Amino acid sequence: MAFVLAALSGAGISAQENHSAYSWLDITSSSHIYGLGGLNISLVDDDISTVDQNPSLLGAEMSGQIGLNYMHYVGGSNFAGIRYAHSAGERGAWMASLRYFGYGSMKETLPDGTVVGDFSPKDVAFGGAYSHDITDRLRGGIAVNMLYSGYADYTAFALSADVGVNYYDPDRELSLSAVFANMGGQIKRFDHSYDRLPFDIRLGLSKIFGNFPVRFSVTAWNLTKWHLPYLDSGDGSESAQPQVKDKFMSNLMRHLVFGADLVSSPNFYLGIGYNYKTRTDMATYSRSFLSGWSLGGGFKGRAFSAGIAFAQPHTGATTIMLNLTLSLNDLLNR
Repeated sequence: MAFVLAALSGAGISAQENHSAYSWLDITSSSHIYGLGGLNISLVDDDISTVDQNPSLLGAEMSGQIGLNYMHYVGGSNFAGIRYAHSAGERGAWMASLRYFGYGSMKETLPDGTVVGDFSPKDVAFGGAYSHDITDRLRGGIAVNMLYSGYADYTAFALSADVGVNYYDPDRELSLSAVFANMGGQIKRFDHSYDRLPFDIRLGLSKIFGNFPVRFSVTAWNLTKWHLPYLDSGDGSESAQPQVKDKFMSNLMRHLVFGADLVSSPNFYLGIGYNYKTRTDMATYSRSFLSGWSLGGGFKGRAFSAGIAFAQPHTGATTIMLNLTLSLNDLLNR
């Protein structure tokens, strides 16, 4: 179980700085965003799966959309979700969502190592979101989630909230966003200790320059703290001594996620992302050459769209995410 949860850093979670039992909240439901580095709060797209990154990305243009996502991860881990959006008046929209994170079957042992059975740890989030167009270019949104975690004989409940704002100028193809993510706390603890939610402040920018058909994105996260040290195990040999890395450029890069997607046609996209924090979090493991990089692509039809993304943060962790989106309004209006 420890390896599986540590390997979740490939989805944007820190393996070396995981001070929260709820870091799974940072795993995106969008294959488009997963292909852009796993974190992007400024991607303006007619796709309901992007909303869990920033509730202000929700809009009336998504009314009638049903979104499904599935991700296969390491060690028998499987993540899935479903969401539905609908307009609320002329300037608003709401969404309901359900996300499931299953980590496969694992051995339950006593402190002396005696195996007493199997258990299947899981996390579930059920929530809703609402957005409102403040002006023609400025939109705000809020999302609230009820969280359930079940690990063997231990269960916990928590409540989380995200608040976001997005400014989008279609004439300049410029999108700017800010998000206060993972606010809230536990209602029922696992035991006597209190587990905090991974509260974060994030800023994002997406921009298309001129007629060049590529949208560039950069997202800054973990802005509540500057120092994000990590352990570098060197060449991985037994004689190598792990070293703590905490220099200026290392900290700066671990705060940033980069993405670029080809948008030459409204009917398809190709994306690539780089998450330096993912790569350095895997420095104490046998990371692959592709660690930190991710790739994604998809197509969009009138009533149906699909996407797929791939990443390999670790040599034993090939991850694939799939998205399907169905527009009920377009189907019924045919």
